[in-house]
Amino acid sequence: RCVWCQYTVHDECMVDSLRTEDCTFGEFKDLIIPPYYLSTINQMRKEKRTSYEKVVPYCRNHWMPVMVLANTRSGNNMGEILLGEFKMLLNPVQVFDLSKIAPAKALQLCTWLPCNAVRVLVCGGDGTVGWVLDAIDEMKIKGQERYIPQVAILPLGTGNDLSNTLGWGAGYAGEVPVEQILRNVMEADGIKLDRWKVQVTNKGYYNLRKPKVFTMNNYFSIGPDALMALNFHAHREKTPSLFSSRIINKAVYFFYGTKDCLVQECKDLNKKVELELDGERIELPNLEGIIVLNIGYWGGGCRLWEGMGDEPYPLARHDDGLLEVVGVHGSFHCAQIQVKLANPVRLGQAHTVRLILKSSKMPMQVDGEPWAQGPCTVTITHKTRALMLYHSGEQTDDDDASSLSE
Repeated sequence: RCVWCQYTVHDECMVDSLRTEDCTFGEFKDLIIPPYYLSTINQMRKEKRTSYEKVVPYCRNHWMPVMVLANTRSGNNMGEILLGEFKMLLNPVQVFDLSKIAPAKALQLCTWLPCNAVRVLVCGGDGTVGWVLDAIDEMKIKGQERYIPQVAILPLGTGNDLSNTLGWGAGYAGEVPVEQILRNVMEADGIKLDRWKVQVTNKGYYNLRKPKVFTMNNYFSIGPDALMALNFHAHREKTPSLFSSRIINKAVYFFYGTKDCLVQECKDLNKKVELELDGERIELPNLEGIIVLNIGYWGGGCRLWEGMGDEPYPLARHDDGLLEVVGVHGSFHCAQIQVKLANPVRLGQAHTVRLILKSSKMPMQVDGEPWAQGPCTVTITHKTRALMLYHSGEQTDDDDASSLSE
């Protein structure tokens, strides 16, 4: 039985069938890279011919080859299982294990395929998605702009706010068949995602170290949620075996959140920092944290900018070149926001955000990567736009209408 077209023959008939029957590649023919296509392109490369677009596989009306990039370290061994299932449905050459091959190397397959046709399914958390998007940015630098793929997400592990914003859900645990995932990728719509440059310059005239530079897809924060991420990160580094389950991860986060409610390590933040939005100084109320958002979801499924929806605030968008900036009064306030009992302190929207930490050491984080930071200037500016895929299926939050309007 052919695993692609499901055509079945007797063992003794197989040799004759191989001569006479062409595989139609079944339901996912528009996603599969046929073996003969790759061998043809390889021969053309040897002959230094580059007109690959003329080599279109037969039976293809809308050929959109899909590459699967799975992080087997994300989730509870789910990445390993998915790799095997995708290799059964697609050509194994288009399925990559990111623990064995870097995204930049895997994405070079795009240069063998038709321009603007490739879709990439990233199986992993938001960190894995950021890793792949960084590799796509490298393709732009190399002049491979016309081969840039569109990116879909299958969320594994914890921290999937970007995936949730783009309609792919907050976490995958095997509840949807792999075949349906491929159908969703085929039907998804293309959208753009703003990506931002975060530059952290340490204070002092004699500091010769280069500024730290990060790329932000989701959010930057200073204060209690960064402190929770920092404590969680440190704890996981010490005992990684304890953090194999999403429930345990959330329990540890809850512990550090309640601990911070009692200790209040980030109090009087408004006296320690200055905030500028598009060059205009903002007078800060009494705060413990500031969060700069690019996407609609934050904190594992909470729509932070819209809050409880009791005020006519414009919806947060991920493609308008604007950042949303909010403040929080502490860990308890963060928890109230997440269960829709409170709104954040909305400080404004801006194309450029500058934050000056004047004194003391404070926790900061970019997309879940935390660190402790001394006096510095943080400048957030627009970097580029990524081509993403939006799935308009069911949302995990009850704000479906607001998500779809993005």
